[in-house]
Order: sequence, then structure tokens, then C-alpha cells
Amino acid sequence: MSASPRHVPVMAAEVVAQLAPPEGGVVVDGTLGGGGHTRELAKCVGESGLVIALDRDPAAIAAAETNLKGLPVKLVESNYGDLPEILAQLNVAAVTGCVLDLGLSSDQLDDRARGFSFESDGPLDLRFNPLEGEPAWRLLERLSQDNLADVIYQYGEERYSRRIAKQIVERRRDNPVRTAADLAELVRRCVPRSRTGHRIDPATRTFQALRLAVNEELKWLEVALQRIPDCLTRGGRLAIISFHSLEDRRVKHAFRDDPRLDSLTKKPILPGEAEQQQNPRSRSAKLRVAVRK
Repeated sequence: MSASPRHVPVMAAEVVAQLAPPEGGVVVDGTLGGGGHTRELAKCVGESGLVIALDRDPAAIAAAETNLKGLPVKLVESNYGDLPEILAQLNVAAVTGCVLDLGLSSDQLDDRARGFSFESDGPLDLRFNPLEGEPAWRLLERLSQDNLADVIYQYGEERYSRRIAKQIVERRRDNPVRTAADLAELVRRCVPRSRTGHRIDPATRTFQALRLAVNEELKWLEVALQRIPDCLTRGGRLAIISFHSLEDRRVKHAFRDDPRLDSLTKKPILPGEAEQQQNPRSRSAKLRVAVRK
């Protein structure tokens, strides 16, 4: 990851407006990424406040040590599902706000050595922390055809999952898929392109599925939805930006059904037209906010 992050934070103004972090307050950015949300929150809380910024990716933490130097920010390499333990270690009883941006950062996508980009000729890794779990290429070698198809369907909602899994298994006998470019090429041969000229690459859903699987993202989101409300002060807010229905559905139901929370967004907040044009990766983003009772 470069020292100067390219990632543009999605709906940064909306996040700040919804969390309304007070000067001197303590807030959490559970998904540091390129540090965009952290920087904006730090401006609000000022020198007397604190932003606790978490990320599973050691490269994100390392870059932020330079890019956010001098700001009231505490960087922690950790999963946002572990927030109660992090706050206990920092002797923080509760925070006034927390944001989770569940998307992949542009800095991760542009790091060709990690396989997030479809065109990458590096190993198909897809892990947020390269030292935890198993890389995606190993998952492709280990799973049976049926299990692989189930992963691609359940986490990617890919209707051609069986066809893709069959091709992956057939190929691994002689020349197993090891790079992102290899996988993208294979998937594109299996998935018909939309006749309507849809912008989404046919490989998108398969890559999403494998990334969710190797990082256990949905599991950790559910853990966070259970644990983070207890980390908020009364009146504290939780803002979550999701990028596909699997995440958004879980957030919507949790905010609606959790007796500790009141949902402030019956319908999700969407990025404005200007932001979508300037940052195409924001187009699928949905922001939901809840307040601690």
C-alpha cells in the first residue's frame, strides 16, 4: 500500500453529519482503510477528543501512522468485532459514535500483489490481513465442487455458480487458478455478459464471494451488530455503510429489531449524484444509522 492513500471515503459528509461527534468526544472508526473517515472525525473532536481507528489490514495501519500523524487518533490493528476488548484496554467506558465502512478500500484494490483487482497477476489472496486465515487460491484448491459452488452462490448471489465451480475444479487438475487475472478470465467465460450493457464485470460476484469467505466478513458483521451497541453511550450513534444486499439486509434487520437501538434511517442514505460521478465505487453504497436508547 502506498504512503499516500488513493481511497476516497464514501459519504464522508453524511457520516459526519449523522454521527455529529462533539468536540472532546471519543468516537470509533472501525474500518480505517485509507483514513478518510478517521480524518474527518478527528477534525470534529479536536485535540481534546479521540478517534479510535481499527483495521485488520496491517498495511492500512502502517500507512495511517504517517498520513494521520499529529491528529487525535489511536490506531489499533484489530477486528471491529473486538471493540469491547479494545475499549477496555484503552480504559474507555463508552463512545459517542462508531462508523463501519464495509467496502474494500481503493488502496487494497490497487495493490496488485494481493489479488483484489481482476487484472492482478499476483497471488489470489483476498485476505485483509495476509497473516490470518487461508488465501483464496488455497480455498479454490481445497473445496469440493459442490461446496465451492455453494460459497459462490451464497456469498456472491451468482446464478452461474455451479458452472464456475465446475470449471475451477476441472482446471485445477493440471493448471489450478492461482491469480486474480486467471480467475477473472475463467469466470467471464462462464457468465454471459448483460445485453443491457451493465457496467459490472461478470467476475464481480465471484470475487465478492471469495473475499467474504476468506475474511469471514458476514460472521464478523453479525458479531459487531451484537456487540457494538453496548459500547455506545446513551444517545450514541452507529453508522454503517454497506455495498451489497447481504450486508445491508443484516444491518437493516439489526437496527430494526435490536431493543437497544432506534433506527434513524427507515430508508438508507445514498451518495449524491455528484459523488457517484466523482467516485464510481460509491454507486452501490448504502448508509444506515441507529441511535443507542
